[in-house]
Amino acid sequence: MNLSADIQRVQHDVVVIGAGGAGLRAAIECADQGLNTGLVCKSLLGKAHTVMAEGGCAAALGNADPRDSWKVHFRDTMRGGKFLNQWKMAELHAKHAPDEVRLLEKWGAVFDRTKEGLIGQRNFGGHRYPRLAHVGDRTGLEMIRTLQDHAIHQGIHVHMECTALRIIKDGDKVSGVLAYWRETGRFILFECKAVILATGGGGKAWRITSNSWEYTGDGFELAYEAGAELVNMEFTQFHPTGMVWPPSVRGILVTEGVRGDGGVLLNSEGERFMFGYIPERFAAETADTEEEAERWLEGDKEARRPPELLTRDVVARAITKEVQEGRGSPHGGVFLDIASRRPAEIIKRKLPSMYHQFKELAEVDITKEAMEVGPTLHYFMGGIRVDSETQMTRVPGLFACGECSGGMHGANRLGGNSLSDLLVFGMLSGKHTVKYLEALDTTPSCNSGAIDAAIREATAPLRRDEGPNPYVVHEELQDLLNEGVNIVRNKEGLEKAVAEIAALKPQAETAKAHGSSQYNPGWHEAISLGPLFLTAEAVARAALVREESRGAHTRLDFPGEQKEWQEVHVVVRKGQGDSMEVLKEATADAPDELSKIARSTLEELEGAQE
Repeated sequence: MNLSADIQRVQHDVVVIGAGGAGLRAAIECADQGLNTGLVCKSLLGKAHTVMAEGGCAAALGNADPRDSWKVHFRDTMRGGKFLNQWKMAELHAKHAPDEVRLLEKWGAVFDRTKEGLIGQRNFGGHRYPRLAHVGDRTGLEMIRTLQDHAIHQGIHVHMECTALRIIKDGDKVSGVLAYWRETGRFILFECKAVILATGGGGKAWRITSNSWEYTGDGFELAYEAGAELVNMEFTQFHPTGMVWPPSVRGILVTEGVRGDGGVLLNSEGERFMFGYIPERFAAETADTEEEAERWLEGDKEARRPPELLTRDVVARAITKEVQEGRGSPHGGVFLDIASRRPAEIIKRKLPSMYHQFKELAEVDITKEAMEVGPTLHYFMGGIRVDSETQMTRVPGLFACGECSGGMHGANRLGGNSLSDLLVFGMLSGKHTVKYLEALDTTPSCNSGAIDAAIREATAPLRRDEGPNPYVVHEELQDLLNEGVNIVRNKEGLEKAVAEIAALKPQAETAKAHGSSQYNPGWHEAISLGPLFLTAEAVARAALVREESRGAHTRLDFPGEQKEWQEVHVVVRKGQGDSMEVLKEATADAPDELSKIARSTLEELEGAQE
């Protein structure tokens, strides 16, 4: 039976999957250059994880400190990523970020200002100078508002509450996307010549996460099944500060802006413990002088750069250790105190979302008492492997940008780099999609056999007489990842996780969704199990292969960075049948000029601007 014969069909030149900051920026770029652009979003327009990025957008504008430049930003990014970043991506990001922020302002973004009327910039972890353009603690929300408002006036066709199921190909080239309407359960085929994936990460595979329900790794599965590769999936970032109480909101993000504006971390003994976790090498590389580095390491409370603004991997591990050693807060975190550091009116003005979030959800007044915080799965540094300049995968016509793509951040992302990342690489993916289509000599067609197979797979949970509850299967996956693939890992735990994922996978493949396809959240959950299990397996297998501790990947059985892993990427791709191949691949040689910049002293770079 030809299932694809009667389904809805819509034609576009390009389809962007995901309507967060990266997807909106990519769609705007495509539409600006005359492409018939479709934007597919799993939820409602404006409901994107970009709004969870509260603290600011990193760009070397030089407004807060004129010594800042793209070279210093690039240097910070490479060092934060432990030099596993794609060099060209980090360069393009640092160079284009200031222009993208100014363009956002031109489109109507209302940033906080300096006394001189310039865009305000605040300190953030791992950044040498105050670099984050911000709107209080609602920066991501303002960016989405601006991009969304600009996009809807560009003639972009928005398809809301629509979930992408499969990339359709003609030979090796992209020819369409099969999706379904979440409300009615009806299928739709988007016939197109290119697809840009901007689907975010897969944090919902973990129980404690800042990610919302949409983040089930859809883009990873779409790319993987289409023949693209995933890279460095072992690097999953646990943001140091998520809410820990009450349980209903555990994991919700507490912006790094709280620490950037003066908040300090305290253990149950009232000790500002981060001074005991400063890596000596980091202090030497970051301080202005040897004297400042010594003061920092000796615990000088008046040091210019507070240790609470170390990179996220360092802070998250420090909090975890304090809790494990019995110095945690009553609910299993630590205390984040800004009440004793800043006047109440300043806190309410600069951190309005945090004030209301804690007041309403935890009955805590952050102007009077400390918050309880702890690590929460927040961001994927790894993701879909793309060409550094074009953002295209190894599948012709398939592009990726934003969090779902891998390479830009290396082993650890600096705070604020996610928002400038999505602007820069959203723009570049759109620009190079236009170039790809200009060079395309024939229009690819959609294979009805592939469409029919995808429809049968999607409807299988509805057609079974019985099967496991998809919600229970999802919770079991979260539990095993929480135990074996958490913030600290070892061989035994990872091998157990890989085996348990394999043992649980048949339950995901035979899950039963009761009722019809209309208004059926159980069916949506059953469909999401596919990308969730792919994400979990890719992370666990990649983490097992990388036998060292680097950035956000910590192996208790392999402490510290190992020299032989400094220039190795872990690549995941589809093997024969349903097997997953995990390969070690040497990184590309660093361009001499970029290597020189990344390893230069600050004195050599200070004031260098182009």
